Amino acid sequence: MEPEASANEQDDVVWNEASPLSDLLGFDLGAEEGQDRSGLKALINSALVSHRRLPMLDVIFDRTARLMSTSLRQLTNENVEVTLDNVSSMRFGDFIQSQPQSGVIGVIHSKAFDGYALVAADGALVHSVVDLLLGGRRGSSAGLDARSLTAIELGLANRMLALLTEDFNEAFSAVKPAEFTLDRIETTPRFAAIAQDASVCALAKFKVRIEDFSAKAVILAPHAMIEPVRELLLRDFIGESGAADQLWKQQFSKGVSSAGVDLKAVLADRVMTIGELGALKPGATLTFSTAGDARIELRAGNSPVARGRVGRLGDIIAVKLDGAVNKDAPVSDIEDAA
Repeated sequence: MEPEASANEQDDVVWNEASPLSDLLGFDLGAEEGQDRSGLKALINSALVSHRRLPMLDVIFDRTARLMSTSLRQLTNENVEVTLDNVSSMRFGDFIQSQPQSGVIGVIHSKAFDGYALVAADGALVHSVVDLLLGGRRGSSAGLDARSLTAIELGLANRMLALLTEDFNEAFSAVKPAEFTLDRIETTPRFAAIAQDASVCALAKFKVRIEDFSAKAVILAPHAMIEPVRELLLRDFIGESGAADQLWKQQFSKGVSSAGVDLKAVLADRVMTIGELGALKPGATLTFSTAGDARIELRAGNSPVARGRVGRLGDIIAVKLDGAVNKDAPVSDIEDAA
């Protein structure tokens, strides 16, 4: 009985430490906060989905953080620094449950993608910015997180979230214009439902530092909303296969169109053996079997491209094409001809 128990334990160890399986499934199969994330439970209950398949999201959110720093400095007239904490994936239901009641959530709409995303600020950031805009002191929001926001404070919070939305929209425009606008703000997290609880979303967390005071802000983008630009988000850097490549393609196409190609006009051909070829001497006559309506064949390298009849145009021998150009000719043959 003891050898069987040890064998089972070894199987469990191999299963839990199988990093290739973790990479394949995109889940962290290790225990997190006391939860069992091994085996089938990782597939059913895990909220972790690898976001590394969309590397351009990291670039967009990092650019958003830099734009946020400038916008909040201009809004508050204080030294504000916004840094990107991390980018991860989360189920929408888990995100809503983790949001504090003291914060505000902005629902932003994308006209280009016809989808919704969320931008949220915790209570500390909201109260700090509101106090600064009303002439208060930095970090004077202690003890105010439990109360609800007044209409004036909601108006100022709406102004701040609108600026953050504009920053996100400008950062996303480097990939493709999304036309993000702030649709509304919510103080109750469950009223900001824009997707199913099981929907996978990209979550970006930002650290906001106002002098010695720290707060947090997040942006949540459902994968269903960014699906129309998923191919663009798979790039490793901005500009890959972008406008520069289009200009290069146009120049390359123009160069290919104007490139010279040597054509051979073949009246007839004949297959000969090496012996017959070696027996040829000066003055020998070669005969070709041709039909009465013999036509000439134009070749680029070894590939025929057109057929026609021989004629004369003034003092020049001409070929009148009456056969379609061969568009299926191998590229290698045409390159050899060039």
